Amino acid sequence: MTKPLLIPMPLALWLAGCAAAPPQKPVTSAAPVVAVSTVTATTETWPSIYEAVGTVRARTSTVVSARLMGYLREVRVAAGDRVGEGQLLATLDTRDLDVSSRRAEAAREEVRTAVPEADSAVAAAQANLDLAQVTFGRIQDLFQKKSVSNQEFDEASAKLKAAQAAYAMARARRAQLDSKLAEVDQEVRSTEVTRSYADVLAPFAGVVVVKSAEPGALAVPGAPLFTIERQGAYRLEALVEESRLTAIRAGQPVSVTLDGVDRTLDATVSEIVPAVDAASRAYTVKIDLPALAAVRSGLFGRAAFRLGSRSLVAIPAAAVAERGQLQSVLVADSGVARTRLVTGGQKFHDRMEVLSGLTAGEKVIFPVPPGLSDGAGVEVRQ
Repeated sequence: MTKPLLIPMPLALWLAGCAAAPPQKPVTSAAPVVAVSTVTATTETWPSIYEAVGTVRARTSTVVSARLMGYLREVRVAAGDRVGEGQLLATLDTRDLDVSSRRAEAAREEVRTAVPEADSAVAAAQANLDLAQVTFGRIQDLFQKKSVSNQEFDEASAKLKAAQAAYAMARARRAQLDSKLAEVDQEVRSTEVTRSYADVLAPFAGVVVVKSAEPGALAVPGAPLFTIERQGAYRLEALVEESRLTAIRAGQPVSVTLDGVDRTLDATVSEIVPAVDAASRAYTVKIDLPALAAVRSGLFGRAAFRLGSRSLVAIPAAAVAERGQLQSVLVADSGVARTRLVTGGQKFHDRMEVLSGLTAGEKVIFPVPPGLSDGAGVEVRQ
């Protein structure tokens, strides 16, 4: 009887594994290399820019109020309306003023009707005085010739004095009428001026930005009815830190950007308010803006002051990707694209300052091909 062939256990297990394992194929596929272009982070000299924020205000703005107390009868404008100089904005109820005006007119007419009578009285007194003077002259001649008595001479002299007094009194009454007429004329003019205050007029051409008047409301002297701004004359009132004020002067050119205006404006510093704000510890610098239809009071703006120059690292602003508050670029590092977090600073034209994350001489991928991500193989082509 033949005995079975015995195979050692380790060898049997090895033979079983060789029979069960399938043959493996060598890996031949690899990720494609992306051709990219790069720009070099360079050291550049830029103007040193200090930026201050502020609000646009009108250079000329006024609050229009009534000069009389009275109820508003009519309001002719609304907020946003353009008005011309002297244009009627609102009118007050003038019935009580009309009564005063008619009373003054009646008093003047009464004085005027008394003038002819006073003139007649002066003329009559003048005639009596002339007669008394002639009569007295004759009596005086006869008295010197001893042809009349002392009694007759005294009577003629008394009549002359009486005629002189009557003439002086008539002239005085006529002068009183002249004074009274001048007085009532002034009263009439005063009522006319007061009556004109019932018309609320625009002091200059501009835009009504605030309307606080409604028909039927009681207007009080000094209480605002309208706020008007002169159109086309605006300035940016920017807050400047105390430490920066010494480098800013009147007449200095400034670049201004405004919300809602899609371009940079060339402006000029017109005034520096000498008082510092206790809360913000900043000075107010007023910057005259060019006349543009898009400029309105209340707009938020930024003023860029040039304060010398400085050296920095810069790259194209379009090469920086922004996701929320994170800024990053792709750099070519030994044939591989690497994401680099950076901190951007100021922008100048199409360039951006890099505060951290890059050094001068590093290659930044720009433009970035679609779909290129961190770790992808790249080939830099000029």
